[in-house]
Amino acid sequence: MAMWLIPALKAVLPHIGTIISATAPAFTKKGAAPTKDQTQLLQQQISELQTAASQNATHVKELAEQLQRTVAAIEEAALVAKTTHQRAWQLSLAAIVLSAVSLLAVVFHVLTL
Repeated sequence: MAMWLIPALKAVLPHIGTIISATAPAFTKKGAAPTKDQTQLLQQQISELQTAASQNATHVKELAEQLQRTVAAIEEAALVAKTTHQRAWQLSLAAIVLSAVSLLAVVFHVLTL
């Protein structure tokens, strides 16, 4: 099992009830309220659909803003990781050069004895 899955499940499980209640049908059904006037029922359903559409638009806008912040954070983290990688590469190269010089010095010292 992927290691990231357990923390993700722990983060999501407390909110399952909220998610289920939010996805439950929120619209008026034809048999929900006995009305004599069919146009009144249609007007109520249209009103509910308009409200749901405006709420969805708001939620999509919020999600887009969160996605934009997330992408910016990922780009910043990638830049930091790249800088760290370059620094580690430079230090490794310097260590290799210093090791080679030290090895040559030891070989030269052993051969001159």
